[in-house]
Amino acid sequence: MELIKRGINIDFIGKRYIAFAISGLLIIIGIISLIARGGPQYGIDFAGGTLIQLKFSSPVEIGKIKSGLSAINLSNSSVQLFGEEKDNEFLVRTNTPVMANKEFSQSLGESLKTATGNDAEIRRIEMVGPQVGKDLQEKALFAIFYSLLFISIYISGRFEFKWVLSGITAALLMGSVYFLSLLKINMAILIVAALMVTFIIFWRLNLKYAMAAIVALAHDVMITVGMFSIFDKEFSLPIVAAILTIIGYSLNDTIIVFDRIRENLKKHIKSPFIVVINRSVNETLSRTILTSGTTLLVVTALFILGGGIIHDFAFALLVGISVGTYSSVYVASPILIAWQEKNKKRR
Repeated sequence: MELIKRGINIDFIGKRYIAFAISGLLIIIGIISLIARGGPQYGIDFAGGTLIQLKFSSPVEIGKIKSGLSAINLSNSSVQLFGEEKDNEFLVRTNTPVMANKEFSQSLGESLKTATGNDAEIRRIEMVGPQVGKDLQEKALFAIFYSLLFISIYISGRFEFKWVLSGITAALLMGSVYFLSLLKINMAILIVAALMVTFIIFWRLNLKYAMAAIVALAHDVMITVGMFSIFDKEFSLPIVAAILTIIGYSLNDTIIVFDRIRENLKKHIKSPFIVVINRSVNETLSRTILTSGTTLLVVTALFILGGGIIHDFAFALLVGISVGTYSSVYVASPILIAWQEKNKKRR
């Protein structure tokens, strides 16, 4: 099936500077939001504490729920509506770890019934200690960073046949990050610094395809994280899974474009590099629209109909897949052009 006619020639690359400006603006807005909020809003998985999901038989006021929680020493809890208003379900978050046993459930149920006048069904209680949350946070950052490095090895090997060079570079970076993490350096700062060093090394070693792919993937992750901060959504383990899924999806789209670029460089030897890049993007446009369009339809249905528990996960995929499709065209490919221009200046 082909939605786009053969021979179409939309000037995507000619608008790359506009795309760079849009990407830069989105990233800056996300960073400002993160700074204003004091960093990401971590969920129970990473921050530690207790999450309680409640369902009432009839409508209740949040203030009365908080009164019932205060009666059992959970006064510093946040309560928010979960799902549709008609469902009368609420999520309670508190920094206080509790023992999720039968005695606590019974005490919580009685206290809430006294405060609200309604029976409360305790649907789930999740407790994570602060140390466990910190460990999970560090492992999540490691997972994202290591996935990017393994991707760089694959890209360098497939498109530039530099398996050994990229492998050694990635191994040194992973080893350095691991040993520095033992010195109790802030993990987020360490990973950001390591990514910056990675970009510089790839630039110096002329690993252009790996560099372009990694920048595009980092771009996707940063915008997704920024959107979570802007819309005041929590980061949890399912969101890390969504980010890793986004990385895989975006990489797949980027590889399709890179494959066509490599083929066209052999076919059209005399054509200017920028023309070959633009031709390659246009030739893969039909496949990109079909793949992204069908995936977004499914994710949109999941976002709208999937319920409260999976809502944030679907939101991450919705943003990430949209941005990942965009970055394959407007970020990864133009970086190859920037690389070519850099080499011309050197000559």
